[in-house]
Amino acid sequence: MADADPPSPEAPPRRARREAKTWDKARRLVRVQDLLKTRPYSTAELARKLEVGQRSIQRDMEVLEAMQVGLQRDDRGHYFIHLKADLPRPAETLVAYAALRLAHHHAPALANHYRQALEYLSRALPDHIRHTLNASVRDTGSAQFAERQMERVAQAWVDRRVLTFDYQRPNGLLERGNELCVYFIEISRTNLAPYVIGLERRHRGKIRTFKLSRMQNLELHPETYEPDARFEPKAFLSDAWGVIGGGESIRVLVRFAPEAAYRVLEGGFPNAQIVKRDGFVEMEFSAGTDAKGFPLELMPFLLSWGPRAEVLGPPHVRAHWLQELRETLRRYDSEETER
Repeated sequence: MADADPPSPEAPPRRARREAKTWDKARRLVRVQDLLKTRPYSTAELARKLEVGQRSIQRDMEVLEAMQVGLQRDDRGHYFIHLKADLPRPAETLVAYAALRLAHHHAPALANHYRQALEYLSRALPDHIRHTLNASVRDTGSAQFAERQMERVAQAWVDRRVLTFDYQRPNGLLERGNELCVYFIEISRTNLAPYVIGLERRHRGKIRTFKLSRMQNLELHPETYEPDARFEPKAFLSDAWGVIGGGESIRVLVRFAPEAAYRVLEGGFPNAQIVKRDGFVEMEFSAGTDAKGFPLELMPFLLSWGPRAEVLGPPHVRAHWLQELRETLRRYDSEETER
């Protein structure tokens, strides 16, 4: 019997291309479904967002209709997937969405992560609310570097893997070879930037806070770690005005002018206590300090009140506050410059 012809050398590459094309389409269908669960989209919008031809999206719609996933069209002809509303606590869902939306719009470092979290959260809401909310979210672009860093940090925390990285310190120096056991992730209230908190075991052997955007060359160490049961994020950050916590705190006394008193009395300030009310309002703030014993994160808040707030003490904080005001005048006041 004659030997069968050997398979064509072109067959494996062709099969691989077909498999890759099928896989790409399957992934696209999953992403299309995720998008259509957030708000209505036209086929043109989907094509632009997924960077494929509009005809490909139209074929995807035919596939989704055949799959009976709940595909519907609104009065504009836009497609969406209806979700059964499950709202045991609608107020909490809406508050969480609003907080995430704020972070997405004002802290674009994690734009895609925030956007996807918003989409998932909105699925708990009925169509008319979900569509309105998701249509209100601006496209702020993406910062792929920070997003990749966050994914690596998240993986380290979930898997309890030691994280190695270099760190660009505020003074410009590069601190190499940090080894971190991740304990917590915090968003700073002052700049909405993400920070990573954990035990840095190589250089200082203590709990430290690192700004995500300054972390470089992140890698997962093969070694795992056990979280410290004594670490309590609430206690560590109890005196933080941003993310500086766990160290010494300081009390700063501030007097607010009458025109600002009503805003102060509305409250909402952490670690604050009213000391005196006589038209003016005196308030004492407790804040964490940096390595030099200075409430660095509290100062932008105090300076934001302009002439409507006077720092009364401690003396070194008052001196720094006055120095900042004088330096501002020196640089930008034309009359002061002419003198």
